[in-house]
Amino acid sequence: MRPRLPETSAVLAVRRGVREWVAARGGRLAVVVGLSGGADSLALVAAAVVEAGDVTAVVVDHRLQDGSGEVAARAAEQALALGCVAAQVLPVEVGREGGTEAAARAARYAALESVRAGRPVLLGHTLDDQAETVLLGLARGSGGRSIHGMTAWNPPWGRPLLGVRRAETVQMCADLGVEPWDDPHNLDPAYTRVRVRTEVLPLLEDVLGGGVAQALARTADQLRADGEVLDALTADLLRAASAGASGPGDSDRPALSVEILATAAPALRRRTIRAWLAEQGVSGLLNAHLQAIDELVSNWRGQGGVAVAGGGRDHRLVVTREHGTLTVRVQPRNDAT
Repeated sequence: MRPRLPETSAVLAVRRGVREWVAARGGRLAVVVGLSGGADSLALVAAAVVEAGDVTAVVVDHRLQDGSGEVAARAAEQALALGCVAAQVLPVEVGREGGTEAAARAARYAALESVRAGRPVLLGHTLDDQAETVLLGLARGSGGRSIHGMTAWNPPWGRPLLGVRRAETVQMCADLGVEPWDDPHNLDPAYTRVRVRTEVLPLLEDVLGGGVAQALARTADQLRADGEVLDALTADLLRAASAGASGPGDSDRPALSVEILATAAPALRRRTIRAWLAEQGVSGLLNAHLQAIDELVSNWRGQGGVAVAGGGRDHRLVVTREHGTLTVRVQPRNDAT
């Protein structure tokens, strides 16, 4: 029998978020919830038990702090008390690549993926997390996609609480008599996201008169919707430019028709070039590289190719213009562009 929850405003807000997410996926279904023991994920567990199907809580123990095993075990016990059909603790090894935050995130997602058994995994990201993500993306200045924020459904990851404030999850735990764990890392100013949360956003709210977090979240929603349209147009242009190319590039690497690319709007053309290169394993494409490649189409003066990331120790990848096409050539490291 599913537990009854008090009908406070905070509980109803969290339940509504989960109910709408579940309804959009076709109705009640078994889910996994990634549980940290914090207020956001505990509130999500409690709401999912009522609004979804069978709920399994998975606590990933990153083992980055003393006593993390005890914290994880307590969170699993709380999940069972809230009505989960199962709760398990998964200890992981956190590497160093990309810094502690990125490495912990990679380890956490890999652990959740390993046990989900085809079920969606619900994560407790809130509207406040969304606002922080948008601000951090804006600071990177790497284009519209970097401020799309998080999406409510990016299979297998579900985020039902993106319209719920962090204060509501905290209040829900209080309403349920559940004591969440306060991760000391969430107050450590050594982490950029913590400073955004504790310093930047409060300052913006004060200076701009409130509503900043909601406005940032709305901006992410709008840009993500625009991005979906642009992605569809990009796919159409990529297919047309690939089909219109006179021949393949180096080996099996596809080429793009310069004539077809040149007729497209510059922003759409650059998105298409980026997508084309991503399909060929080109990573870490800088804006300067993209602009230089775009000039092979829009401002052709006989200039040489543009070296991009994705090669190996003995060779590199170079985007060149040849016989009316853009192509990617593999060149030895000692060749000049």
